[in-house]
Amino acid sequence: MDFAFGADDEAFRAVAREWLTAHPPGAGGRAWERELGADGWIGLGWDTPAGAYGNRRATLTQQVVWAEEYARAGAPGRAGHIGENLLAPTLLAYGDGEQKDRFLPAVARGEELWCQGYSEPGAGSDLAGLRTRAERDGAGYRITGHKIWTSLARDADWCFVLARSEAGSRRHHGLSFLLVPMDQPGRIEVRPIRQLTGTAEFNEVFFDGARSAHVVGAEGDGWRVAMGLLARERGVSTLAQQIGFEAELGRVLRRAVAGGAVADPVLKDALVRQWAELRVMRWNALRTLGGADGPGDPSVAKLLWGRWHRRLGELAMAVRGAAGATGPAAWSPGAYELDDVQRAFLFGRADTIYGGSDEIQRDIIAERVLGLPREPR
Repeated sequence: MDFAFGADDEAFRAVAREWLTAHPPGAGGRAWERELGADGWIGLGWDTPAGAYGNRRATLTQQVVWAEEYARAGAPGRAGHIGENLLAPTLLAYGDGEQKDRFLPAVARGEELWCQGYSEPGAGSDLAGLRTRAERDGAGYRITGHKIWTSLARDADWCFVLARSEAGSRRHHGLSFLLVPMDQPGRIEVRPIRQLTGTAEFNEVFFDGARSAHVVGAEGDGWRVAMGLLARERGVSTLAQQIGFEAELGRVLRRAVAGGAVADPVLKDALVRQWAELRVMRWNALRTLGGADGPGDPSVAKLLWGRWHRRLGELAMAVRGAAGATGPAAWSPGAYELDDVQRAFLFGRADTIYGGSDEIQRDIIAERVLGLPREPR
């Protein structure tokens, strides 16, 4: 696919850059989502008529432009990423008209935030092993179960939940994709999971008879819908992610030069290799973007960036040397402070686990691309 930017794309870049300059982002969160939504910057990639849900229409190349400019502006991580980039394309592909009209405008305005109820204890990367139940209750469902590693669940208004709606079903059969309001006191409990970094972006979510009136697709068709959603997890956003990686690598390189770490030939070689691999990731993302996804493309992308980012954290600590073991403030039992390098190093340990572990990605490539025998399950 040709990603040579034309005059229209460069004009779009100028508009995006002008808007980001005029709207310096704060800490992100719900207020920032509403500001983006008010000017139509949410939902650029949705395949809808311009303005159908309040969002701008943009070509795929222009979506890349926006992602690049957003990352280069140092804008915050998106609290609405899950609703915009995962739920919305899934509803556009599998939802009915009533669901699209109810949920997409609120996402496009930045007014409703979403979380993803997939992983469970004992069914993380092996999603087909989930045990959360959804039982028919009149026109809707009652959901009982336990989800884990649920990003941003504390702030979410809604959760899309994959649950077993057919009693006695096994593996990927008998599952349904349900939309669940999070404001259900006594029926939904969210517990933060404190990580090595001291933060708690991930959460456990307990459902005790939680109500849902919305099933996407058909009852029992949840596996197809869920897999369609996972295929959308790797897209334009990966290019924005790589711009962020480039900024992180630049900071590490500047510290290496300023502190003399580049005098170490082994460390210097590792830094050069890190730069080269980032370029390879970018060209691989551009190569696959917009085309028909090969069965292994998302897994290859995840393997590339997950291991790259984990190594970057290790390199950043190596550049710092012994000073990397010292926190930015005096330690006390009630304080746990990290600087940006330490935080990246510790959080990077999760990069090869969340979103499907490296082992699972290799299984997918082996089975679906190379045609090797399936692993017994």
